[in-house]
This record gives sequence, structure tokens and C-alpha cells, in this order.
Amino acid sequence: MLKQVSIYAENKKGTFRDITTILMQEDINILGSVTNNSTEYGVVRMIVSDTEKALRVLQANHYLCKSTSIIGVEMADKVGSLNHLLQELLDGNINVDYTYLCFNRETGMPVIILHTEDIFEVENHLKTKGFAVQ
Repeated sequence: MLKQVSIYAENKKGTFRDITTILMQEDINILGSVTNNSTEYGVVRMIVSDTEKALRVLQANHYLCKSTSIIGVEMADKVGSLNHLLQELLDGNINVDYTYLCFNRETGMPVIILHTEDIFEVENHLKTKGFAVQ
């Protein structure tokens, strides 16, 4: 199981760069991220090299953020891989709240990041079906 940092930030020019500057200054590497926005605020979700330190420094800079458990599933970079995973989740009656993509830095393989209601149950389900869960 992986941890991500979810940052709730004002939707204005330069905010994302401000966040990345804070992390850069603290030598925290961003391994994967996705942003979702609304008119006034957005959520930046990131997998970083040091989750606890990222939370501390972002909160010290007045960002509202939290740590969330997520699942990473490494898969082949070929047509149908994501569909196969999603079909397995559907067959298991598992709802996915959101997904995004990052890469395993060591293998170069794509990693689909998933957030679901019951992380432990879904992680075990996927492992029993032969998926490479991180």
C-alpha cells in the first residue's frame, strides 16, 4: 500500500508551482501527481519520496493537506491492460473513486494508482488475482 499527499489549494495562477517549490526546497521528489480543480479550489494528489515530511512542510506553509492510503498496480504497457484491471474490479463489485498514472522508477513500468473505499480488501483481492500490487 502506498501513501499519497492530498493538498487542498486555491485555484489561482502559480499555486501548483508554489507547492512544487516548497517540495523542491525540502529535497522531496514528486513521483506521481494529478490535479483536480473547481472554480475556487482544487485538490493536488501526489506520491512523494517522503510523505510525512511533505505534510509537515506544506502545512507549515499554510496548505491544508492530508495523507491518504492508495493502491498502486504495476502493469504491462500494452493495449488492454487497464481494461483488464478495471474488469477485474468490476467482477469483484469494487468501485473506484479515482485513478491516475505514474511509473515505477526502477522498472519503467506504468503504475495505475487507485483509491477505493476499502483499500485493504481491494489490495488483497487484486493480489489473489495475480496483479502486481505496490
